[in-house]
Formats: sequence, C-alpha cells, structure tokens
Amino acid sequence: MKIVVAIAFILILGSLGSALVFLMRDKGRSNRTVKALALRVGFSITLFILILVAHHLGWIQPTGLR
Repeated sequence: MKIVVAIAFILILGSLGSALVFLMRDKGRSNRTVKALALRVGFSITLFILILVAHHLGWIQPTGLR
C-alpha cells in the first residue's frame, strides 16, 4: 500500500509540474494547463478514495499520534 501511495504522489507532482511547464510555454494560448491540473485533481481524488477504501477493508490501520 505504501508503494501505491508513493506512486500516486509522484503522479500528482508530475502532473503539477507539467501544468507549470505548459503555463510557462503556452502563455495561455492553449488549454493544456487546464487539462494537466484537472488530471492532478483526478489523481488526488482517486488517492483519497483509495485510502478510504483501504482503511475500510482493513488493508491499512490507523496508528494514532505517538
């Protein structure tokens, strides 16, 4: 599960970085920035739902504050 979460974070950061590159290169002439940011939001929502489902199924356990 840790690997899946790490990969999801890498995808989220990669999408955010590509949105920055598209924003700097296109200067607002195309909608590639919007698509990259929408993809980032989709990855974030998917990760959140995956964590909720994993907790519900018992794949991950809360550890609390130590």
